[in-house]
Amino acid sequence: MSGKPLLIIAAGGTGGHMFPAQALAEEMLRRGWRVKLSTDERGNKYSGGFPEGIEREVVRSASPSQGSLVNRALSPFKITVGAISAIRAMRRDRPAAVVGFGGYPALPALIAARLLKLPRMIHEQNGVLGRVNRLFARQVSVVACSVWPTVTPPKTRTVHTGNPVRNAILEHASEDYQPPGQWPMQILVIGGSQGARALSQIVPEAIAALPEGLRRFLTIFHQARDEDFQIAKDTYENAGVAADVRPFFDKVAERIASAQLVISRAGASSVADISVIGRPSILIPYPSATNDHQTANAQGLADSGGAFVLQESALTAEGLSGHIAAILSDPDGAIAMAQAAAAQGKPNATQELANLVETLAKKG
Repeated sequence: MSGKPLLIIAAGGTGGHMFPAQALAEEMLRRGWRVKLSTDERGNKYSGGFPEGIEREVVRSASPSQGSLVNRALSPFKITVGAISAIRAMRRDRPAAVVGFGGYPALPALIAARLLKLPRMIHEQNGVLGRVNRLFARQVSVVACSVWPTVTPPKTRTVHTGNPVRNAILEHASEDYQPPGQWPMQILVIGGSQGARALSQIVPEAIAALPEGLRRFLTIFHQARDEDFQIAKDTYENAGVAADVRPFFDKVAERIASAQLVISRAGASSVADISVIGRPSILIPYPSATNDHQTANAQGLADSGGAFVLQESALTAEGLSGHIAAILSDPDGAIAMAQAAAAQGKPNATQELANLVETLAKKG
């Protein structure tokens, strides 16, 4: 085996788990470590962005709360098989540390690390611990949190590292903000990886209801699902508002940086991106998020004055239009929101997380 220390990253399930895991993997490679990703077949589908130098170990895992009745019944067996496979792999090539990022695909490696008494920690992206991280919170040396405060079980050691963001976001960290005024302005509307139906229906109506004196300066960049594309596009066109409606924006970092206002779901990555760049935002948490964790994600930005948080259950075009108008009609207030958001950002989150890993490994 190579003389370089080995880090095993256990993650999977969604991009929300995998993106910060990827950021840590890239940083540990830069620091001279070997890195192995432990995930299941589903998680492996999200691993395409990981560098070529990272080995992938696909193990069996399953969720006892999702899928068919048969799959749920078989989940303990699959997790056990995955854990046995992970134990064998770790005995062959002993890691200096194991880091879990949540999701059931992380379970086998975390179980193996506990049984082998290896240095281990977890990272939580949301303001509420996910099921797997909640299960292991008191069985690891430290819980690194993206959102502060994050509620954890008693006697859990927690550290606020923030949520690692992509290099494209870091390139625009705390970039100068162009406040709203009597000149071209941009609003970015993003709804997670698949867009959001409520945002595609209500946001265009809210913007159409703005005073003409505001509308004529606006260009909207709106992420919408294919099935919601036409209704959003038609509403903007009928209101005479310039709009670029797409299922996905490749250069979302540039779009955030150029925006006078961001309207978004409150996923962990979205909140981190908006904070690191520092832009005023209206956050609309996804109402079906487990334990309402998107509301928890948004709380820090809201408390700081960097964002308004509107619950979807009470969302109306009229009410949203009033919030948009209030921000775009108050340049000084918008600047204050941008500054407050940037103050909440953690652009060094990846480095802080990597430092924790190295400290953990040294303690053995």
